[in-house]
Order: sequence, then structure tokens, then C-alpha cells
Amino acid sequence: MTRFILALLACCVCFSVSAEQFTRFSTAKRHLIKTLPDNAKSIYCGCDIKKEGKKLIPDPSNCGYIPRNTLTRSGKVNVRALRIEWEHIVPAWEFGHQLQCWQDGGRKNCRKVSAKFRKMEADINNLAPAIGEINADRSNYRFGMLSENATQYGRCEVKVNFKQRVVEPPVYARKRIADTYAYMQKTYGLKISDKQQKLFNAWKKQAFADTSSASKL
Repeated sequence: MTRFILALLACCVCFSVSAEQFTRFSTAKRHLIKTLPDNAKSIYCGCDIKKEGKKLIPDPSNCGYIPRNTLTRSGKVNVRALRIEWEHIVPAWEFGHQLQCWQDGGRKNCRKVSAKFRKMEADINNLAPAIGEINADRSNYRFGMLSENATQYGRCEVKVNFKQRVVEPPVYARKRIADTYAYMQKTYGLKISDKQQKLFNAWKKQAFADTSSASKL
């Protein structure tokens, strides 16, 4: 229980609703790198994050992350497994395809013609530090619950089912994810399915119950 509480708190330090607003994703990322707390953890594995100049590097020594692929298909080192990237918790595809600009030309067109899209893409409340390989594997898959064990990334407890296009995040990241979806709904009118809404509501209730139980210890 103690380990779970510490992991939950470690994840939570990465998120607080911020009044900072940006209109470019690149500018938002530079701001986040500059202001990242020393105790920040990667969202899906809870790895410590080291700063090397302007780069962020995951430290797998405590979190137990092992890359799913150490090499790319071309035989080169999988550099995305060695760096921290900024993950859109609500994927750009998910909020973008609800806008007309996406229908007219995808993400590139939305960046060009839609101020709303640029603001949504650069909203730091929807961004979290994630190991690049997992950011890539998550893609625009929806969140859900999976029956298989979490073995793809060493001791990292995230699960990705590529066939079903579903990602199950570790327990300590679920409230963060649910709160972010609620924020995007309230701020931008994001539409999500009833199934997803029920899942996020359940995650928030479970997190509240776990916190209440922990406070009684």
C-alpha cells in the first residue's frame, strides 16, 4: 500500500491546472522542460527524469522500464526508448478530428487555419512527460481495461493491445488521465463516448476510495 501511495503522489506532482496558455506546441514543450519539477515522474512508468541540457532522459533504474524494442526495424537504436517526450493525454487526433479543419486536411491544416486547435494542441494541462517508445505505442489509442498481464515494458505497468487499439494505464496514472479528459471537456467542449465517460468516472471514484483508505492508516 505504501508503494502505491508514493507512486500515486509521484504522478500527481506532474499535474495541476495551469493558467499558462500557449498557441504553439513547440513553445509549450520548451516551457514544460524549463519548469519541470525535480521530482517529476514519467506518466506511464513512474520513472525519474533527468535533465541533460534541453533534453529529458528517463532513468529506468528504479521504475524497471525495459524497452519493448531496443532496435528499430532497420536495425538502428530505438532512440525514442531513451528520451522523454510530451504526450497528449487526449490525443491530437481525438480532439482534432472533432473540428472541421481536420476533416479538410488533418493536423497540418488545423495548425495552419484553426486558432482553437493550436490552443488545444499547446495546452500544457493535456501534456505529460512520457517515455518516447510508450508515447509512440500509445498512438491515438483509447484508454480501457485489458485482461493480459503488463509484461511488455519490464516492470512498467502500462499495457498496450495493438490489435484492439486499447491502452490500460497503471493505477497511479488513471485519475490524472480522467481529470485531464474532464478538463478538456469543460474547456473545449471535447466529446467522448458514454463508455469512456463511465470508465473515467470509475477511475476517479477508485482513486478517491484509495486516498480515503490511505488517510486512515
